[in-house]
Amino acid sequence: MTATTPGLASPAPAPETPPGRPPQRVVVVGGGPGGYEAALVARRSGADVTLVERQGLGGAAVLTDVVPSKTLIATAEWMTIADRASELGIRTVGLPTDTPVRGHEVDLGKVNARVVELAAAQSADIRTRLETEGVRVVEGTGRLDGPERVVTEAGDSFDADVVLLATGATPRVLPEAMPDGERILTWTQLYTLTELPERLVVVGSGVTGAEFAGAYNALGADVVLVSSRDRVLPGEDADAAQVIEDVFTSRGMTVMSRSRAAGAVRTADGVAVTLADGRVVEGSHCLIAVGAIPSTEGLGLDEAGVRLTENRYIEVDKVSRTSARGVYAAGDCTGVLPLASVAAMQGRIAMAHALGDAVQPLDLTEVAANIFTAPEIATVGRSQTWLEENAVRFVASTLPLRRNPRAKMLGIRDGFVKVFAHAATGIVLGGVVVAPRAGELIFPLTLAVNHRLTVDQVADSFTVYPSLSGSIAEVARVLHARQA
Repeated sequence: MTATTPGLASPAPAPETPPGRPPQRVVVVGGGPGGYEAALVARRSGADVTLVERQGLGGAAVLTDVVPSKTLIATAEWMTIADRASELGIRTVGLPTDTPVRGHEVDLGKVNARVVELAAAQSADIRTRLETEGVRVVEGTGRLDGPERVVTEAGDSFDADVVLLATGATPRVLPEAMPDGERILTWTQLYTLTELPERLVVVGSGVTGAEFAGAYNALGADVVLVSSRDRVLPGEDADAAQVIEDVFTSRGMTVMSRSRAAGAVRTADGVAVTLADGRVVEGSHCLIAVGAIPSTEGLGLDEAGVRLTENRYIEVDKVSRTSARGVYAAGDCTGVLPLASVAAMQGRIAMAHALGDAVQPLDLTEVAANIFTAPEIATVGRSQTWLEENAVRFVASTLPLRRNPRAKMLGIRDGFVKVFAHAATGIVLGGVVVAPRAGELIFPLTLAVNHRLTVDQVADSFTVYPSLSGSIAEVARVLHARQA
């Protein structure tokens, strides 16, 4: 999720319900991106909308996950930029010219106070928008009482023609490493820290683990990343993941590959993480980042006829319908793709479908995703692994960013642009960008994938000189030659 949260554009007046026809009653359980986006769409369609949320508007995405983590990472980014200052001819006043720029210290208490404040402000903005649009907001824990009614623990009861469940997910914990909120933490508990950990042991090298490991390393902490896989970010493009791992190690992080954590306990002044092979890694703090579990217990799903997957996610189709008539679901509780943008799209599609509007089913090949490491990894469309496993005839080209003139000016050495195109038609099938602010640079490739543009059409479009986006057009020109 970016700084602009989905659904907070200028409000549009809700259409009036045709005379003689009562408005559809919509009840949304969960106020995260999937929930509040659905509520806004339903309200604009003239429905009577109630949204039940127990944690706060914006849900975990705004209060404890996406917005806080990316705010913290944005602060860490400034430290990363400062590290490059000396090679650009900038030094801190009073230090010798050959001194690396490390004259900055992080006040983590102040950083986290700002993080929490921004999250609360975003949540308040969402509440204001919903109430302005006419959505009834109810604080509490909602659950189904059959497929056509939602009740809360306070005794409220709401009949519904349409129900949308958007209850999200919570951090997965290890029984042998139970978080205590002080030394052993989940990512939702990091914002209570007032001092920078001396040595942070991060268990888990997926997106969350890699993002926080990189951020705390940039902030000045000694970081050990424990990965049970061969490399960090095992689900991502292999070349992109290798760049990130190389950057991590070059900045002093310890990456322990093929090392599965068996447990973690508090010691007199820190934590001890035991690995499956018997080794012990000591630190001042430990972050457990081993995935998430859907928040689907206690929702009355079985009784309402809502089918769950083997892993207790709510089973949905491509328009977000569940197995119960009139009940839809969106977001992390569905296990489709854990992105705020996907949750929001699922919510919008669900309400449009439920209320009779024309919809396009969710297409995950069009989703642009970003990992907020430094540099970032942004992807869209088909991955190289998928193309190879499905025997698609494709051509690929990779251009290192260090060849880009704008990157040279900015002191950027790490990263690349990679594009995949169909070998016969030249249609862009996917792309990977590894760069600072890659989440912004991926947009031209997102347009190309979504609108089935060819590499020639991308190559023939003007780019600013010098610019990082110029590398996208250059890769497209290379692919034209390879296709020919």
